[in-house]
Parts: sequence; structure tokens; C-alpha cells
Amino acid sequence: PRVELAWAMKAHQHAQVYFNLISSVDPKFLNLTKVDDQIYSDFRRTFRELKIDVLDPEDLKSEPAKEKWRPFCLRFEGLVEDFNYGTLLRLDCSKDYTEENTIFGE
Repeated sequence: PRVELAWAMKAHQHAQVYFNLISSVDPKFLNLTKVDDQIYSDFRRTFRELKIDVLDPEDLKSEPAKEKWRPFCLRFEGLVEDFNYGTLLRLDCSKDYTEENTIFGE
């Protein structure tokens, strides 16, 4: 629980920084890592059926989902700093970050 709380706090701090970035810069000119294009293409190839505009928590937290997410994240070990940190995600991308619309993805 303590470790999870520390990760959640760090994820919140990262989310604030990234939200400020994506809110102030046109996303087509923004790169968060040197391998953004690789991450995106691998993501689309690995999770072809995943609906990303409105997320279903089961697609992130269920055991079958975790079996896909773990190997996906491990591909970026050594390429992306904090590659295995959790992140705060909006369940519905058309809505703001709120308690009801946010999930912690590990």
C-alpha cells in the first residue's frame, strides 16, 4: 500500500507536468521520448482492438490484459526513463481529469 501510494503520487506529479505540456504545445510538435513513434506503432499493433477514446478498466486491469501490458512495457526498458511507472489515465478522453474519470494504470 505505501509503495502504491508513492507511485500514485509520482504519477500525479507526472500527469500535471505532461498535462501542462500537452495543453501549451500543439501535440503534433511534441515528443515526450525519443521513441514516441516506435511506442505508438507497437501500441497500435499490440492493442489493435483497444478502444482508446473511452477506456474500459477491464482492458487495463484484468489478468488477461496484464498479460499483454507487461511484455509491452518491458520492450521499452532502457529506452524510456520510468518505463514501468504507473500513469493516470482519463477513462473518457472528452472529459477532464476527475476522480470519477481517472484510473491509475500500473
